[in-house]
Amino acid sequence: MRPRPLPFTVLALAGTLLLGACGGGDDSDGDAGAGTVAAPGACAIGDLTVEAGPAAEAPVAGDTGNVPVNLTNRGEECVLDGFPGVRLEGGDTSVDVPADEAATAQQLTLAENVTATFTLTYVRGEGVDADQLRVSLPGGDQGAGLPWSYGPVAAAGGAPEASVSAFQQAGD
Repeated sequence: MRPRPLPFTVLALAGTLLLGACGGGDDSDGDAGAGTVAAPGACAIGDLTVEAGPAAEAPVAGDTGNVPVNLTNRGEECVLDGFPGVRLEGGDTSVDVPADEAATAQQLTLAENVTATFTLTYVRGEGVDADQLRVSLPGGDQGAGLPWSYGPVAAAGGAPEASVSAFQQAGD
């Protein structure tokens, strides 16, 4: 018995299906690479709203206080990777606040209108008479200045008795 030839329409349909399945078409329609999403870049201080408080203020010398700092992204999705840079300033004095040695930095991706937070913990006492808190982002040299109204910060050997936590996602 002799095999019968397939009709032309069946052959044409099979060829079209094969070419489509193999990606053998022309990519000149502009969606080559479609589905690839670029990773967000580092957050820029100018795209964030930076606010401090409400604080659990240290009432007297020797007491410990905590000042939460919230950073809300007002730009495109971005990444915070590392610890915040924090500096206490007042008069001719300017001291950097170190990261909490027990904290571990994590990378956070902030969508638009999403908030990250960190906490500055300090001991009230003689040493640094600050009137401003300057916050910068990892790798950034610019900072946002906020008023400091939580009293003087104790210092030993020129270093403030204070530390900052890692960034954390605020809210849910």
